[in-house]
Amino acid sequence: MQNTSRLVTEQHLVEVGEGQAVGAILYRAQEPTTGAHLVLAHGAGAGQTSAFIRDFAAALAERGVGVLTFNFPYMEAKRRLPDRPEILENCFRATIDAMGKLIGAGSGLFIGGKSMGGRIASQFAARPGPVPLGLAGLVLLGYPLHPPGKPDQLRTGHLPQLKLPVLIFQGTRDVFGTPDELRPWFTGPGVSIRPVEGGDHSFKIPKSRGRDQEEVFSEIQDGIRDWVVEVAH
Repeated sequence: MQNTSRLVTEQHLVEVGEGQAVGAILYRAQEPTTGAHLVLAHGAGAGQTSAFIRDFAAALAERGVGVLTFNFPYMEAKRRLPDRPEILENCFRATIDAMGKLIGAGSGLFIGGKSMGGRIASQFAARPGPVPLGLAGLVLLGYPLHPPGKPDQLRTGHLPQLKLPVLIFQGTRDVFGTPDELRPWFTGPGVSIRPVEGGDHSFKIPKSRGRDQEEVFSEIQDGIRDWVVEVAH
């Protein structure tokens, strides 16, 4: 079990343009630090204080990876429908800039998120031109390849433009796409797709599998830490 007694969090506001600001929470890396940092975005239906985002951010900070979470503008305003893609991507850029100022130069900086948050991170990283803002890689937690029950509505148009190493954890019961469905679209030597056996879109495992849920989450968090350290160094 990780020691949470030393966990340090900080509340910040990130200016995202047009007089708007969104809340962000920095989870400071505990010692020994890895030198890696992650900007972690929430999914479509729950913000940065959801149990999934909060627990994963804290667990990674305990493992020496600093994490900055944030709300997209629609979530900050307590609206149900996500903003247009360009607004979501611009919010990501502003949050990455904020993270750079908070941690200083010379650190391995990764971006990613749960479900929609990871998709928006990948869209931002696939923008034309050089790798944005010196990013080191992407961490995608349950990539939403397609809507449930609609495998023909693929969210893959930007994927060939990705230039960064990519780590994906994907449940084998994920109705938004299984690991096998993802493999034809995420290719290249820098891609690592890690199946979560029996996991759903949030990596929840049926009790019939006989596995402890916290142990499953811990293995995923260990895997993220080990991968970002390897890529950053």
